[in-house]
Amino acid sequence: MKKVFLFLVLTVFSASALFSQSKMTADTSKTKLNWLGEKVTGQHTGTIKLQSGWLNYKDNKIESGEFLIDMNSIKESDGNTRLEGHLKSDDFFSAGKFPTSTLVITGSESFEKGTAVVKGNLTIKGITNPIDFKANSQKKDDGLYFYANIPVDRTKYNIKYGSGSFFDNLGDKVIYDEFKLKVALFVK
Repeated sequence: MKKVFLFLVLTVFSASALFSQSKMTADTSKTKLNWLGEKVTGQHTGTIKLQSGWLNYKDNKIESGEFLIDMNSIKESDGNTRLEGHLKSDDFFSAGKFPTSTLVITGSESFEKGTAVVKGNLTIKGITNPIDFKANSQKKDDGLYFYANIPVDRTKYNIKYGSGSFFDNLGDKVIYDEFKLKVALFVK
């Protein structure tokens, strides 16, 4: 009888541990990635597609995760194909040589109150730098949503075109070093 009881207790603990940690897969059709790049004389906005992704979520924290971003999917909101081509060129993201960028999540604070800081490593053009950003979570019937506005200093990834930090006499042609990625990630 004691063995049966012990077996039942171990089964319950094992099941609760299994259910408290969950590998969740990104739904690329519901996930939205919007970018914003600014310059002295204005700004450009657009989209980019998530190729694939997953995360391990346990006890209201992201323990790990990996997301691949399709750099050849860069689109500008007004359909400016010339700008899209320039962004994919070696002046910016070198999409031909580096077709994906990667965000590897290494952990987060607790999302118990809905907001947490997420930490990870971002790789663009084969260059990896640590990154952290604030994210919000929202549980819905069909899965879990994470929302974030992620600032990225492009010069850390050897993207220096039009940067006032590296070139003089650009005048009103300066493109700001930081671009922003607005993320609405859906995982299930």
